Amino acid sequence: MMHIIDRNNKRVRFTDERKAHLADHHPEMIDQLDKIRETLKVPDCIIKSKTDTCVQLFYKYYVSTPVKAKLLCVVVKFINDDNFIITAYFTDIIKKGELLWKKK
Repeated sequence: MMHIIDRNNKRVRFTDERKAHLADHHPEMIDQLDKIRETLKVPDCIIKSKTDTCVQLFYKYYVSTPVKAKLLCVVVKFINDDNFIITAYFTDIIKKGELLWKKK
């Protein structure tokens, strides 16, 4: 297990089980740890999930990814001091939800 510090200086767990989930369900995310770290630390925007108020979606646009130019979405659950990555994936759209922060 590893920890990543997010934009708000919160520690976020990235467990081996979640890494295996990415490899199984989002194989394009293999070897994308640097982008996951960067997206959490310096996102373009952070959205609060509409379906779970404890979940935030960190988005960052990348010109070069294994699937062309895309946004990386890193989904994090924040429960008291137990913060952890649920999943991460490349996408073309930002999901609807409350905008918590946006890069100027």
